[in-house]
Amino acid sequence: MSGNGTTASDDPLQTAVWRLRSRACWVDAATLLRPDTPATALQRATLLTERCLYTERGWEDAEDALRAAEALARSDEERGAAACERGQLAYAATLHGVRDRADEARAALGRAAALIPPGAPGRDLLDFRRGLLAENLAHAPQAARAAYRRAHAGAVAHSNPLLLSFTWRHLAGLALRDGELAEARHGFTESLRIREELGYLVGTAPALVSLADAESEPESSRLREEARRLFRLLGGVPTWLADQLIPPAAATA
Repeated sequence: MSGNGTTASDDPLQTAVWRLRSRACWVDAATLLRPDTPATALQRATLLTERCLYTERGWEDAEDALRAAEALARSDEERGAAACERGQLAYAATLHGVRDRADEARAALGRAAALIPPGAPGRDLLDFRRGLLAENLAHAPQAARAAYRRAHAGAVAHSNPLLLSFTWRHLAGLALRDGELAEARHGFTESLRIREELGYLVGTAPALVSLADAESEPESSRLREEARRLFRLLGGVPTWLADQLIPPAAATA
Protein backbone atom coordinates (compact mmCIF):
# COMPACT_ATOMS: atom_id res chain seq x y z
CA MET A 1 0.00 0.00 0.00
CA SER A 2 2.91 2.35 -0.65
CA GLY A 3 1.63 5.89 -1.02
CA ASN A 4 -1.21 5.33 1.44
CA GLY A 5 0.58 5.74 4.73
CA THR A 6 1.32 2.09 5.41
CA THR A 7 5.04 1.94 4.60
CA ALA A 8 8.06 3.73 6.05
CA SER A 9 8.71 5.51 2.75
CA ASP A 10 5.33 7.25 2.64
CA ASP A 11 5.21 11.02 2.90
CA PRO A 12 4.01 12.66 6.13
CA LEU A 13 0.66 13.69 4.62
CA GLN A 14 -0.21 10.15 3.59
CA THR A 15 0.93 8.82 6.94
CA ALA A 16 -1.38 11.29 8.71
CA VAL A 17 -4.26 10.36 6.40
CA TRP A 18 -3.69 6.67 7.07
CA ARG A 19 -3.58 7.10 10.84
CA LEU A 20 -6.86 9.01 10.84
CA ARG A 21 -8.51 6.57 8.44
CA SER A 22 -7.45 3.55 10.47
CA ARG A 23 -9.01 5.10 13.59
CA ALA A 24 -12.38 5.76 11.90
CA CYS A 25 -11.69 9.51 11.46
CA TRP A 26 -12.53 9.56 7.75
CA VAL A 27 -13.80 13.15 7.62
CA ASP A 28 -10.66 14.44 9.33
CA ALA A 29 -8.51 12.42 6.92
CA ALA A 30 -10.40 13.75 3.89
CA THR A 31 -10.00 17.33 5.14
CA LEU A 32 -6.22 16.98 4.87
CA LEU A 33 -6.46 16.35 1.12
CA ARG A 34 -6.92 19.09 -1.46
CA PRO A 35 -9.14 17.66 -4.22
CA ASP A 36 -7.29 19.46 -7.02
CA THR A 37 -5.85 16.42 -8.79
CA PRO A 38 -7.51 13.19 -9.96
CA ALA A 39 -5.55 11.19 -7.38
CA THR A 40 -6.39 13.30 -4.33
CA ALA A 41 -10.01 13.76 -5.41
CA LEU A 42 -10.39 10.01 -5.74
CA GLN A 43 -8.70 9.39 -2.41
CA ARG A 44 -11.16 11.75 -0.71
CA ALA A 45 -14.06 9.91 -2.34
CA THR A 46 -12.61 6.58 -1.20
CA LEU A 47 -12.31 7.78 2.40
CA LEU A 48 -15.85 9.13 2.52
CA THR A 49 -17.29 6.03 0.85
CA GLU A 50 -15.55 3.85 3.42
CA ARG A 51 -17.12 6.03 6.11
CA CYS A 52 -20.57 5.23 4.68
CA LEU A 53 -19.84 1.51 4.70
CA TYR A 54 -18.63 1.50 8.30
CA THR A 55 -20.98 4.06 9.86
CA GLU A 56 -24.08 4.16 7.58
CA ARG A 57 -23.73 7.97 7.57
CA GLY A 58 -22.32 10.66 5.30
CA TRP A 59 -23.92 9.58 2.03
CA GLU A 60 -24.24 13.08 0.58
CA ASP A 61 -20.64 13.95 1.43
CA ALA A 62 -19.47 10.82 -0.34
CA GLU A 63 -21.62 11.59 -3.39
CA ASP A 64 -20.21 15.11 -3.60
CA ALA A 65 -16.63 13.85 -3.33
CA LEU A 66 -17.28 11.18 -5.93
CA ARG A 67 -18.73 13.66 -8.41
CA ALA A 68 -15.64 15.83 -7.95
CA ALA A 69 -13.40 12.83 -8.66
CA GLU A 70 -15.40 11.91 -11.74
CA ALA A 71 -15.14 15.46 -13.06
CA LEU A 72 -11.34 15.51 -12.71
CA ALA A 73 -10.70 12.05 -14.19
CA ARG A 74 -9.01 12.23 -17.59
CA SER A 75 -7.36 8.91 -18.42
CA ASP A 76 -9.15 5.59 -18.81
CA GLU A 77 -7.62 4.31 -15.58
CA GLU A 78 -8.72 7.42 -13.69
CA ARG A 79 -12.24 7.13 -15.06
CA GLY A 80 -12.19 3.42 -14.27
CA ALA A 81 -11.08 4.05 -10.69
CA ALA A 82 -13.87 6.60 -10.22
CA ALA A 83 -16.39 4.14 -11.66
CA CYS A 84 -15.11 1.47 -9.26
CA GLU A 85 -15.69 3.87 -6.36
CA ARG A 86 -19.19 4.67 -7.60
CA GLY A 87 -19.92 0.97 -7.68
CA GLN A 88 -18.72 0.64 -4.09
CA LEU A 89 -20.89 3.52 -2.89
CA ALA A 90 -23.95 2.09 -4.62
CA TYR A 91 -23.15 -1.33 -3.15
CA ALA A 92 -22.87 0.13 0.37
CA ALA A 93 -26.21 1.95 0.02
CA THR A 94 -27.88 -1.28 -1.12
CA LEU A 95 -26.24 -3.42 1.56
CA HIS A 96 -27.35 -1.09 4.35
CA GLY A 97 -30.87 -0.71 2.99
CA VAL A 98 -30.58 3.01 2.31
CA ARG A 99 -31.77 2.54 -1.26
CA ASP A 100 -31.66 -0.31 -3.76
CA ARG A 101 -28.81 0.69 -6.07
CA ALA A 102 -27.74 -2.82 -7.06
CA ASP A 103 -28.17 -2.16 -10.78
CA GLU A 104 -26.11 1.01 -10.51
CA ALA A 105 -23.39 -0.88 -8.65
CA ARG A 106 -23.21 -3.59 -11.31
CA ALA A 107 -23.18 -1.06 -14.14
CA ALA A 108 -20.45 1.02 -12.51
CA LEU A 109 -18.20 -1.95 -11.85
CA GLY A 110 -18.82 -3.18 -15.38
CA ARG A 111 -17.75 0.22 -16.69
CA ALA A 112 -14.66 0.08 -14.51
CA ALA A 113 -13.78 -3.35 -15.91
CA ALA A 114 -13.89 -1.93 -19.42
CA LEU A 115 -11.57 0.94 -18.49
CA ILE A 116 -9.00 -0.60 -16.13
CA PRO A 117 -6.66 -2.92 -18.06
CA PRO A 118 -5.89 -6.43 -16.81
CA GLY A 119 -2.77 -6.45 -14.67
CA ALA A 120 -3.17 -2.86 -13.49
CA PRO A 121 -3.13 -2.41 -9.68
CA GLY A 122 -6.65 -0.97 -9.74
CA ARG A 123 -7.94 -4.22 -11.21
CA ASP A 124 -7.30 -6.04 -7.92
CA LEU A 125 -9.67 -3.79 -5.96
CA LEU A 126 -12.22 -4.03 -8.77
CA ASP A 127 -12.12 -7.83 -8.65
CA PHE A 128 -12.62 -7.75 -4.89
CA ARG A 129 -15.62 -5.46 -5.16
CA ARG A 130 -17.17 -7.59 -7.87
CA GLY A 131 -16.80 -10.46 -5.42
CA LEU A 132 -18.69 -8.48 -2.79
CA LEU A 133 -21.56 -7.94 -5.19
CA ALA A 134 -21.61 -11.60 -6.15
CA GLU A 135 -21.58 -12.78 -2.53
CA ASN A 136 -23.87 -10.28 -0.83
CA LEU A 137 -26.24 -9.02 -3.51
CA ALA A 138 -26.39 -11.82 -6.09
CA HIS A 139 -25.89 -14.60 -3.49
CA ALA A 140 -23.55 -16.41 -5.87
CA PRO A 141 -20.73 -17.79 -3.69
CA GLN A 142 -18.90 -19.55 -6.52
CA ALA A 143 -18.66 -16.35 -8.57
CA ALA A 144 -17.61 -14.49 -5.44
CA ARG A 145 -14.86 -17.01 -4.69
CA ALA A 146 -13.45 -16.70 -8.21
CA ALA A 147 -13.41 -12.90 -7.97
CA TYR A 148 -11.83 -12.95 -4.51
CA ARG A 149 -9.11 -15.32 -5.72
CA ARG A 150 -8.26 -13.01 -8.63
CA ALA A 151 -8.11 -10.08 -6.22
CA HIS A 152 -6.00 -12.09 -3.79
CA ALA A 153 -3.46 -13.01 -6.46
CA GLY A 154 -3.31 -9.39 -7.61
CA ALA A 155 -2.85 -8.11 -4.06
CA VAL A 156 0.10 -10.47 -3.63
CA ALA A 157 1.61 -9.44 -6.98
CA HIS A 158 1.24 -5.72 -6.25
CA SER A 159 2.24 -5.93 -2.56
CA ASN A 160 -1.09 -4.58 -1.30
CA PRO A 161 -1.36 -5.90 2.28
CA LEU A 162 -4.57 -4.05 3.18
CA LEU A 163 -6.46 -5.54 0.24
CA LEU A 164 -4.89 -8.90 1.07
CA SER A 165 -6.41 -8.70 4.55
CA PHE A 166 -9.82 -8.32 2.93
CA THR A 167 -9.39 -11.16 0.45
CA TRP A 168 -8.12 -13.50 3.18
CA ARG A 169 -11.16 -12.68 5.31
CA HIS A 170 -13.77 -13.09 2.61
CA LEU A 171 -12.28 -16.28 1.20
CA ALA A 172 -12.22 -17.62 4.75
CA GLY A 173 -15.86 -16.64 5.19
CA LEU A 174 -16.81 -18.73 2.17
CA ALA A 175 -14.72 -21.61 3.49
CA LEU A 176 -16.52 -21.40 6.84
CA ARG A 177 -19.87 -21.48 5.05
CA ASP A 178 -18.74 -24.70 3.37
CA GLY A 179 -17.66 -26.24 6.68
CA GLU A 180 -13.92 -26.01 5.94
CA LEU A 181 -12.90 -24.97 9.46
CA ALA A 182 -9.12 -25.31 9.09
CA GLU A 183 -9.08 -23.23 5.91
CA ALA A 184 -11.39 -20.66 7.49
CA ARG A 185 -9.24 -20.32 10.63
CA HIS A 186 -6.11 -19.89 8.53
CA GLY A 187 -7.65 -17.15 6.39
CA PHE A 188 -9.18 -15.29 9.32
CA THR A 189 -5.88 -15.51 11.24
CA GLU A 190 -3.94 -14.09 8.30
CA SER A 191 -6.44 -11.25 7.89
CA LEU A 192 -6.20 -10.35 11.59
CA ARG A 193 -2.41 -10.54 11.56
CA ILE A 194 -2.11 -8.15 8.61
CA ARG A 195 -4.55 -5.64 10.08
CA GLU A 196 -2.76 -5.63 13.41
CA GLU A 197 0.59 -5.16 11.66
CA LEU A 198 -0.77 -2.27 9.59
CA GLY A 199 -2.48 -0.67 12.57
CA TYR A 200 -5.84 -0.80 10.76
CA LEU A 201 -7.76 -0.44 13.98
CA VAL A 202 -11.21 0.06 12.46
CA GLY A 203 -10.85 -3.24 10.61
CA THR A 204 -9.50 -5.22 13.53
CA ALA A 205 -12.80 -5.78 15.36
CA PRO A 206 -14.46 -7.36 12.28
CA ALA A 207 -11.40 -9.59 11.85
CA LEU A 208 -11.61 -10.68 15.49
CA VAL A 209 -15.31 -11.50 15.20
CA SER A 210 -14.73 -13.50 12.02
CA LEU A 211 -11.99 -15.55 13.66
CA ALA A 212 -14.19 -16.07 16.72
CA ASP A 213 -16.84 -17.62 14.45
CA ALA A 214 -14.34 -20.29 13.43
CA GLU A 215 -12.91 -20.97 16.90
CA SER A 216 -14.21 -23.01 19.81
CA GLU A 217 -14.55 -21.92 23.43
CA PRO A 218 -12.93 -20.38 25.38
CA GLU A 219 -10.95 -18.78 22.53
CA SER A 220 -14.10 -17.65 20.75
CA SER A 221 -15.32 -15.67 23.76
CA ARG A 222 -11.88 -14.12 24.29
CA LEU A 223 -11.78 -12.90 20.69
CA ARG A 224 -15.29 -11.48 20.92
CA GLU A 225 -14.47 -9.62 24.11
CA GLU A 226 -11.43 -8.05 22.45
CA ALA A 227 -13.60 -7.09 19.47
CA ARG A 228 -16.17 -5.59 21.84
CA ARG A 229 -13.47 -3.48 23.51
CA LEU A 230 -12.31 -2.08 20.15
CA PHE A 231 -15.89 -1.53 18.98
CA ARG A 232 -16.62 0.61 22.05
CA LEU A 233 -13.28 2.40 21.77
CA LEU A 234 -14.22 3.53 18.25
CA GLY A 235 -17.65 4.72 19.30
CA GLY A 236 -19.69 1.82 17.90
CA VAL A 237 -17.93 1.45 14.55
CA PRO A 238 -18.42 -0.55 12.38
CA THR A 239 -22.14 -0.16 13.05
CA TRP A 240 -22.95 -3.56 11.59
CA LEU A 241 -21.12 -5.30 14.42
CA ALA A 242 -23.54 -3.98 17.04
CA ASP A 243 -25.96 -6.90 16.76
CA GLN A 244 -23.11 -9.37 17.28
CA LEU A 245 -21.27 -7.58 20.08
CA ILE A 246 -23.84 -5.67 22.13
CA PRO A 247 -26.49 -7.72 24.00
CA PRO A 248 -30.07 -6.51 23.29
CA ALA A 249 -30.56 -5.41 26.91
CA ALA A 250 -27.43 -3.26 26.81
CA ALA A 251 -28.35 -1.76 23.44
CA THR A 252 -31.74 -0.55 24.74
CA ALA A 253 -30.58 0.54 28.18
